[in-house]
Amino acid sequence: QVQLVESGGGLVQAGGFLRLSCAASAPGFIVDAMGWYRQAPGKQRELVGLVSNSGRTNYEDSVVGRFVVSRDPGKNTVHLQMGMLKSEDTAVYFCYAKARRLGRSNVLEYWGQGTQVTVSS
Repeated sequence: QVQLVESGGGLVQAGGFLRLSCAASAPGFIVDAMGWYRQAPGKQRELVGLVSNSGRTNYEDSVVGRFVVSRDPGKNTVHLQMGMLKSEDTAVYFCYAKARRLGRSNVLEYWGQGTQVTVSS
């Protein structure tokens, strides 16, 4: 199984910065892509940013230019550097990974427990 452990999160003032990190324990797996989703109260979970093994990134429109998702080379870790935070960024942020067992082709999805980010205005 793949386990994702998140760190970071907390309370920050609007306009501030925050960094989230996530480490994947994935013995016997190849992790293809990692990233972050978020879910605000009463809303659906949405993609924040995703980075593939090749380094290609994909972001939700509202965070472009403010958030950066990155991976440590050769490691199953992913970070989300958040800047110019707004009250509407308040949500539970979930680490996400796509992985496949060695020798298998089917890709599975895994989620972290979630970490709260609260932006005060």
